[in-house]
Amino acid sequence: MSYVAGLSAAATRALLEELDTTPKPGLVDRNGNGAHSDLSFERLHASALALEAVFAKLAWVAVDARPSTELREEIGEIGRRGERAMLAETGGTNTHRGALWSLGLLVAAAASTNSRDSDAIVRRAADLARLPDRFARYGHSHGRIASRRFGARGARGEAAAGFPHLTNIALPALRAGVATPDVLLRLIATLDDTCVLHRGGPEALLAARHGARTALRAGGVSTTHGRAAIARLDRALLARNASPGGCADVLASALFVSSLAG
Repeated sequence: MSYVAGLSAAATRALLEELDTTPKPGLVDRNGNGAHSDLSFERLHASALALEAVFAKLAWVAVDARPSTELREEIGEIGRRGERAMLAETGGTNTHRGALWSLGLLVAAAASTNSRDSDAIVRRAADLARLPDRFARYGHSHGRIASRRFGARGARGEAAAGFPHLTNIALPALRAGVATPDVLLRLIATLDDTCVLHRGGPEALLAARHGARTALRAGGVSTTHGRAAIARLDRALLARNASPGGCADVLASALFVSSLAG
């Protein structure tokens, strides 16, 4: 299988590996549905599989293509059609909208550069994210609303800035062999997660960061005290109906980029 042909499978595996990561405070994992009454492990699994065809289209349209407004708009249209397919698969529930944005850009960037180099892929994805898309409609997404209200960067801002939390936090941790639940904690401790902000406001974000840092200081998932701290963070997030979905999307994106170097 060629490199480009394998990108869609790699992106889908990254979504499934992120889903399988347990424990994930506030999020759907093998322990439960987190703060999501409308989601389940099985629904997210089906959603991830349904997106593989979308990632394949994104890869093939971008093969050896230089960044341009035309390419950006074509990628955007494929993503919007993919989002509609995702919603049809899940009965109207948003399962992977944020991940489709970030991973879609990275898949297209990997095909465009025909490179396994993470820096080259991320730079190309950021270049694509900065280009205009005349047909995009961003105004009513929860992340966009939270970004405007609280001044957070959000998924689109992260991409345009060069995916700093992916490149500076998640990817180095994965390469160092850090367990994926602890990589997620590192992201929760630092990212202005617009999913948390939308659901619980700044107080929920502060509680999430504090709880993640406490769990990491206690040893994370590998120690009894760390696991107890993760459970406390989970309870704190559930009490606020907050879920760090943006952090989960960054983790999935980092898992994808990391897998390409293998």
